Amino acid sequence: MHRIFEERPEILAPVFGALGIAFPEKAAAYAVTSDVTETRPLVRHVDTVLRIEPSDGDEFLLAVEAQERRDPAKSASWAYYVAYLQSKYRLPVLLLVVCRDRATAKWAAGPFECGARGWTVQRTHPLVVGPDNLPAVTDRRTAAEKPAMTAFSALTHANSAVGDAILDALGHALSGMEQSAAQYFSQFLDTALGTTPAGEKWRNIVSFVNYFPGRGTLLERTFNEGEAKGEARGEAKGVLRVLEVRGIPVPDEIRERIIACTDLARVSEWLDRAGTVERAEDLFADTPEAPESV
Repeated sequence: MHRIFEERPEILAPVFGALGIAFPEKAAAYAVTSDVTETRPLVRHVDTVLRIEPSDGDEFLLAVEAQERRDPAKSASWAYYVAYLQSKYRLPVLLLVVCRDRATAKWAAGPFECGARGWTVQRTHPLVVGPDNLPAVTDRRTAAEKPAMTAFSALTHANSAVGDAILDALGHALSGMEQSAAQYFSQFLDTALGTTPAGEKWRNIVSFVNYFPGRGTLLERTFNEGEAKGEARGEAKGVLRVLEVRGIPVPDEIRERIIACTDLARVSEWLDRAGTVERAEDLFADTPEAPESV
């Protein structure tokens, strides 16, 4: 999850924007050594370290850590990384932690303190990005325009209800990319998602995309139709999740109606309404009922 910052630094600005922190519009990013070992018996490595050189000249280092779960040892490791990098390069240091689940992200935000006798001598306060504060990119046009950000969105939301919809959007964008870029994102997500359900979903998408390079074949049309249905299913899960988080009861018949709908535009409208309705039934205001079978 951390390597994409080194390989596609254009995602830095939108990620910092999601965190509410200004990032220079014109800045160069260079990878520097992630080895912060001082003595041979104990080897330490930061996942990724970037040297950011804004046009205004206020340089800083960005240390990026991918964190899959809580790790009590990290509080000391992260404090060490920041102190070591600042001492070695004589530059300010920011620490960005990337998480896939909300519980880990909440823990990683810290702050982590070091002190004794009621006195804090050092405090580490990481920046944290995860499913709660990183936008889910499910729009095909956005995926085509910003594939790196979409790939990063797919990683952080891999365990979320909208994960499939993000992968569908990026999969559709692959067919319009230059070949080397398409191969990069295909292989990157294949490796990063691994053997997870999201990884299996991605490999199914890529197998179709590699088979038909936009030639309008029957297989391609069939895939596109199935892709739209897959997006609708992903959005439907999102509708139910929003209602669940808001504490709104969802009767079985309404749940079945939401899940069964394959009209992406209609489900997207329900998702927009899910954040404001008072009852689950209100989702369907002005929505015509499906005709009964004769």
